[in-house]
Amino acid sequence: MTRFVLPVLLGAAVGAALGYFGQCTSGTCPLTATWWRGALFGALFGVIIAWPSPQP
Repeated sequence: MTRFVLPVLLGAAVGAALGYFGQCTSGTCPLTATWWRGALFGALFGVIIAWPSPQP
């Protein structure tokens, strides 16, 4: 469980920091428009990385 939750939380934290400190002036940038949108994208990337690959 930790092997899945940790990358998701880490991705959300990095995405939130990117959204907070790298804000887009027009508000249309999908990753950096707001901190919570960056956190959602970061969590999504964390899920993609943490998702187990199928075993042969």
